[in-house]
Amino acid sequence: MKPAIVVVGGGLAGIAAALRLVDDGERVILLESRKKLGGRATSFSDVRSGEVLDNCQHVVMGSCTNLLDLYERLGVLQYVQWHPKIWWANPPHAPDVMQPGVLPAPLHFAIGFLRMKLLSLQDKRGIARAMWQLIRMGGEGRARWRGRAFAEFLAETKQTAHACKVFWDPVVVSACNVPCERTDAAHAMLVFQQGFLQDRWSPVMGLSTVPLWSLYEPATAILEASGGAIRTGVSVLALAYDGRRVTGVVTDEGIVEAGMVVAAVPPDRLAKLCSQTMRAADCRLAQLDAFTFSPILGVHLFFEQQIMSTPHLVLPGRPTQWLFKKGIDSQGRLHIHAVISAADAWMELDEGEIVRRVMADIHWAIPGSRGLEPSAVRAVKEKRATFACLPAIDAIRPSAVVDGIRGGINNLFLCGDWCDTGWPATMEGAVRSGYRAAHGVCSALGRPASGKDSSRLGLVADVPAARLARLLGL
Repeated sequence: MKPAIVVVGGGLAGIAAALRLVDDGERVILLESRKKLGGRATSFSDVRSGEVLDNCQHVVMGSCTNLLDLYERLGVLQYVQWHPKIWWANPPHAPDVMQPGVLPAPLHFAIGFLRMKLLSLQDKRGIARAMWQLIRMGGEGRARWRGRAFAEFLAETKQTAHACKVFWDPVVVSACNVPCERTDAAHAMLVFQQGFLQDRWSPVMGLSTVPLWSLYEPATAILEASGGAIRTGVSVLALAYDGRRVTGVVTDEGIVEAGMVVAAVPPDRLAKLCSQTMRAADCRLAQLDAFTFSPILGVHLFFEQQIMSTPHLVLPGRPTQWLFKKGIDSQGRLHIHAVISAADAWMELDEGEIVRRVMADIHWAIPGSRGLEPSAVRAVKEKRATFACLPAIDAIRPSAVVDGIRGGINNLFLCGDWCDTGWPATMEGAVRSGYRAAHGVCSALGRPASGKDSSRLGLVADVPAARLARLLGL
């Protein structure tokens, strides 16, 4: 039997790479140190509440073509519930609602936007001015902003302080996990251009109706049916390197021989698996220590009362950015999941203080909840949730395959949302990197990767821009 392709890491990037390789007839062994798949986008059994809880709320958008393709391969698309409306809290008024209207993209949000009571006329003029620039600059103009902070663009387009606080910051922090003054402008611009402006489908939000780890369960059967395997609870200690190629993976259970290795772990973890000789031999491994990370805090709250009527709610200008109504738990309680991105200031707080602050935001956003408290809570801190999407970050993000000019280790492939995908740290970026790595493996084996509806680099094609948006520059 020919040596297997070993994928190190069972997050979304590793799962995506493994499934694409299986489609191309390869035997894949996936190694994951945890007892479950999903990486940071997974679930756990909470002994306190007795419920299965997600580490944090994860969202799929219509623009996430590769993530949706992965869900289709896993056969779990039916567990995604779509929400075309986005509710923005604006007490004491009812929440503002943004949803695509009758106008074609990029004007599809215009009617809902003009009706938002949250924003003043001056706010709306400034936002419209910035959106027009984003439309007209297209991808080429976005690329020229790479390496600069998005806050510079907001200043250049004369955004009001209020608009930055209640409109721009909530979107950018949620998508990039760093505030506008620290976010690379090109990545924030991509969020608005491709995620909101170019067509009517891309901004539609999808939420899983089952615990996240349930979405990945079919992967085991798929790999086993192809002669491969998923081995969880296996600690990878090092990558075996003979001075020219990676020959296998050293684990706490022994050596797993490999013809090719796909490293689907975060950069700090990969640095520990690679010897100094390896890092000197491959330029992609040189900057692994240069990445910084940004935390996310998820807070699960259980209420005896039905305090929330909308399926989700944006909390503009508040430390807690989102509330998601998860439904009724096994004990008949309303389960709400609060999310705080770029949560650096929250990491040293104890759970009691965290809940106090989150409840202050809930009481602000939902006046009917005042005087009520949750009967159970669980705060989940992800201190290294994503790489920090800072200006010039793309200069250190490595490609999946070896640079043809500078060379490197030809049978080592990299993936993860931190790799060079053109996207910020998202599930879509992780899956894109996995598909690119699989494409690189197939190219190294001397054959093109298969895959329906695939574009260059083995990726699923993006949602096409609407005709008017395309004519205007997107």
